[in-house]
Amino acid sequence: MPFTAELTYRTLGPLFYQTVAPTPVAAPDWLLFNAALAAELQWPEGARQTPLGLQYFCGNQLAPWMQPTALAYTGHQFGSLAPRLGDGRALLLTEVLSLSGKRFDVQLKGAGPTPFSRRGDGRAALGPVLREYLISEWMAAVGVRTSRALAAVTTGETIYRDTRVPGAVLTRVAASHIRIGTFQYASMHGSSADVKALADYVITRHYAEIRDDAQPYLALLRAVATAQADLIAHWMSLGFVHGVMNTDNMTVSGETIDYGPCAFIDAFDPSACFSSIDSQGRYAYRNQPPIAQWNLARLAESLLVLLHEDEQQAIAAAMTVLNDFPALYQAARLKRFAAKLGLPSPLEPDLPLIDDLLTLLSQQQIDFTLFFRELSRPAAIPGALAGQLFAEPAAFNAWQQRWLQRLTAAALDPVALSQQLLQANPAFIPRNFRIEQIIDSALNGDLGPARAFVNASQTPFDDELHWAELPPASFCNYQTFCGT
Repeated sequence: MPFTAELTYRTLGPLFYQTVAPTPVAAPDWLLFNAALAAELQWPEGARQTPLGLQYFCGNQLAPWMQPTALAYTGHQFGSLAPRLGDGRALLLTEVLSLSGKRFDVQLKGAGPTPFSRRGDGRAALGPVLREYLISEWMAAVGVRTSRALAAVTTGETIYRDTRVPGAVLTRVAASHIRIGTFQYASMHGSSADVKALADYVITRHYAEIRDDAQPYLALLRAVATAQADLIAHWMSLGFVHGVMNTDNMTVSGETIDYGPCAFIDAFDPSACFSSIDSQGRYAYRNQPPIAQWNLARLAESLLVLLHEDEQQAIAAAMTVLNDFPALYQAARLKRFAAKLGLPSPLEPDLPLIDDLLTLLSQQQIDFTLFFRELSRPAAIPGALAGQLFAEPAAFNAWQQRWLQRLTAAALDPVALSQQLLQANPAFIPRNFRIEQIIDSALNGDLGPARAFVNASQTPFDDELHWAELPPASFCNYQTFCGT
């Protein structure tokens, strides 16, 4: 298949975007480049890790097939409506078709101000750019639906945040950048025809299987709800806290996007919340499922005009999907955690086994990732090594007996069980303290740790002692910060 680049999103009309040229930078240089992703996207050879590619990825030069576009959207930020947000520092360059024929957006993040910048400088700092590159690539490797990083470059300029820091630009790839906030924007600032055009575009691009449904827009709401339920369940199974689940950060494709104040739980705590600006814990680990449902309600409000001409009947139709979300999420959660425990043919009665384990991990402050990895290791009695993590093992031993009884239905020998679990539970995660060390090294001119982490992340289920190391006791009360 030949390289194909176009921008179908612009067919929606000017309500949905602004044409903006990137702001040139002084002295770009390479941070990281994703050669494997470039090949998958059929990105032109001469525009990869080449002098020309560097000019493209910093925004100093545009190819004829690039149409820099700032997307318009609304958003509920921490529950408060911001009617006009949009890409304040990002520009969609083009859409490309991968080797498999799938369509992907290619976007510059940190490319300069746009009409949506709200007095911001439109730039990105090196730290947040590296964080998104490293974590999104690890997430992709473990199978999470996520945006990915094609390139990260420095700009040769400094920008001001709390202090002066080096500037950088990330080239982000996603199935699309259409957000719940995009539908809110169409509903608030456009007409019913604009909402319909956007819905039809999303169905064609992401959910073609529902195109001939008798109620395609209700089916769209259900499809997005199902995708979000699976995504959040996958996050929860990895101890991942997104940190900023505003409606402008939640895609209708069901991909993880915007890795600003995200973090991973070490010692398990359901109330874990790392974002410095989330003082109320709105987006804490345990709140991610209900917040997803809340966000979907905002999508439903935007779609009401398409669901039925009578508003009350439209609301009733939307509520059938929203009320089903907890069940959709629990089904997805059961599937994810059952895989982590090797439970065959999981059923709803397995949920107490999962919930009791998580309560136990929380009570004894057991490292989430280490526990599941130790549970996976071969032993004469499955789970024996995990039991050694508990200061008070009696409660774990009782849970272990319940788990073993449940496993008897699988008829797996301990070696086969271990092999199965080792491919379900990552050997390491992007530990918060390691990500901070990598960023510090990069700020001091050493990209070796970043490259080493990217290489290790290609095989996240293989044992890797360095990256699996637990944080030191001094690493506590960790906070993350929005990269804006």
